[in-house]
Amino acid sequence: MTSVPLTTRRRRVTFPPPVVFALVLVPFLIEAIGVFWPAVQGISLSFLHWNGFGPATTVGFDNYTSLATDDVFIGALKNTAIWIVLFGGISFIAGLGVAVLFQAERRGVGIYRTALFLPIVFSLVVTSLIWSAFFQPNGVLDAILDGVGLSSWKHVWLGDPSTALYAVIVAALWREIGYVMVLFIAGLKAIDPSVTEAAKMDGASAWQRFWLVTFPQLRNVNLVIVSVLVIDSLRSFDIVYAMTAGGPFHSTELLSTYMFSEAFQTRALGYASAIAVVIFVLAIAVIISYLVRAISDEKES
Repeated sequence: MTSVPLTTRRRRVTFPPPVVFALVLVPFLIEAIGVFWPAVQGISLSFLHWNGFGPATTVGFDNYTSLATDDVFIGALKNTAIWIVLFGGISFIAGLGVAVLFQAERRGVGIYRTALFLPIVFSLVVTSLIWSAFFQPNGVLDAILDGVGLSSWKHVWLGDPSTALYAVIVAALWREIGYVMVLFIAGLKAIDPSVTEAAKMDGASAWQRFWLVTFPQLRNVNLVIVSVLVIDSLRSFDIVYAMTAGGPFHSTELLSTYMFSEAFQTRALGYASAIAVVIFVLAIAVIISYLVRAISDEKES
């Protein structure tokens, strides 16, 4: 046998035009200057003792070790965990429930969707003003309780440490559920209805069709929504600060509000930066877990 010589052709390497590099480089520089560099500066600031005016003093990990013995920080961390569980959990379940209820196109359903989504249009400060009036002594809620004969339930909702955090969570839920509903409706619209119809013809009940057919197909949407809710919980600030400013007696203090008060009221910028780093690490952990799960799901498919 005679061997046939293999001829190799040089492939011509083509580079994108300069405008492509410019379109990629400009947003990257903006992101680096506006986001990454301040984040690095914040991390380096957490190792300093500085009030923003005088000379800074390097303290190493003292700010972080102080967090471990700071009762206010520990309370804020617990409140943030409660916020994530209640705010995130109720938003997820309620948003999914109303999305399933209102996904079908029928007469009048648009009115209900709009009514649920409308609170997202209001700013968090406006939302806090509305709900502060609702919860104030002899306000709307107390008037309702009077009207239904439950006067004994009247309470200083935002002034009692045992109820203030949950009152603020209710206000935050009013704004978040409609947003989660829209995300779920988008996911439900992408599901092939023939699969559900086939399960129905096989005798599956409504609950079985939802739990065994519909819900598993929302896996990717669920990951996105859970990630969004956890990150929203970690950065919740406006509504808490506007309604209670972290009080009474730090009962509604979250990591975000405590960081703000340490930075701009106490002027302990290094200590506040250490709190910001804790928030950053928690958020990054959520993002990384989401990316790992998304990549593994992509490989399986």
